Amino acid sequence: MLKRGPILLAGMLAGILPCGAATSQPNTVLNNQIQLGDIFSQQTLNVETVSDYTAANTTATGNVYSASTDGGDLDIRSNQTSSGDVLADTNVNVATNSGAQTNLTTTAGGNLGDANVYGGTMSAVFNQATTASTITAHSHIEAPNAQTGEVFTSTQAVGNNQNLGVSVGAAGVRVNQANAADTYSDGGGVYGLVTGAAEMTAGSMGNNVALSGDGGSGVRVIVDQQNTAGVTQAAHFTAYGQVQDGKTTAIAAGNNMNAVNEGSLLDATVNQGNQAYVRAQAVSSAANFGAGAAVANGVGNNAVMGDIGGEVIVDNTQFNEGGGIEAVAAYTGGEGYDGLASASATGNTAIGYSCSDCAGRLTVANDQTNTVDVGATATGTLTTGRSISGVANAVGNTATYYVSRPGE
Repeated sequence: MLKRGPILLAGMLAGILPCGAATSQPNTVLNNQIQLGDIFSQQTLNVETVSDYTAANTTATGNVYSASTDGGDLDIRSNQTSSGDVLADTNVNVATNSGAQTNLTTTAGGNLGDANVYGGTMSAVFNQATTASTITAHSHIEAPNAQTGEVFTSTQAVGNNQNLGVSVGAAGVRVNQANAADTYSDGGGVYGLVTGAAEMTAGSMGNNVALSGDGGSGVRVIVDQQNTAGVTQAAHFTAYGQVQDGKTTAIAAGNNMNAVNEGSLLDATVNQGNQAYVRAQAVSSAANFGAGAAVANGVGNNAVMGDIGGEVIVDNTQFNEGGGIEAVAAYTGGEGYDGLASASATGNTAIGYSCSDCAGRLTVANDQTNTVDVGATATGTLTTGRSISGVANAVGNTATYYVSRPGE
């Protein structure tokens, strides 16, 4: 007898919770979501003095969908379209002390999908389209005369994002993503004193697919990503009076696909096309510091495909055109120890790998074309310290495919 779990629909969230074992007929879901109006989420924290922590989480998303089964098969058809502009904005003002730890998360997105299967088979088609003008995530800390123990911030803007999980199962999945919205992640922070680690990151992507498989799973995935936006940009600026270990990072990608499986097979067909101007900029300074770094990474199309334990089959096509790729990193240190400015810009990049001790095999067809300028600029300035390092790396197309032993 077929046993079906309830389908829960709450706003834009749909989930499947099976109540029985898998049968010959799968749990089925048809999801259609259209968002036409603008979406915005904003918050401000004004802090005088706290002892423990300061935390803020700001999220704005056009459409959100989630589906999962435990011990059953899953058949999904999902269509998401987001047309309204999206803004997530976080501001924190600190007079004296924001506590032992300060955590800020700011996320703006057009479409978000999440699908997972455990002990079953997933058959799915996901269509995501973002036609908005802008998707913006903004975050800022203003604390020039204040202190904290540690500070961690994440500021992210994504046009389309699809997450996939397969555990002790199998999946045959197709993901189609089309983004036309300019995506901006804009992060900033000023602190008088950070006694521990300060990690502030801004990330922007037109389209993103993340797949994770384990428990001997087999996965077949087809991904088509097209980013036709004018701009995909990530920027983060930080300044400290004194910081023990400060790292400021900006990551921008027109299209990104990351698929890693621990099982019998990962068969991935990827087609990525980027037309946006992609810019990543990280700027940081400190009057006194232990270690400090500004890291900027910009890429038009990025694909990572690996299987630890089985066979990897890759058919990868990447085409980057439009406005070009630029990465800018600058670090300025007064008195301290080790400073770093690192900038990396790439038109197209692909990585595929398998495991030799697991009798793994790698089969690859790779086709990459870049038609635009790619530039990386790194600037490091140090008044007094132990070391200053700079890395500037610009590449039109890069592909790395290898078979290695576990742990290497």
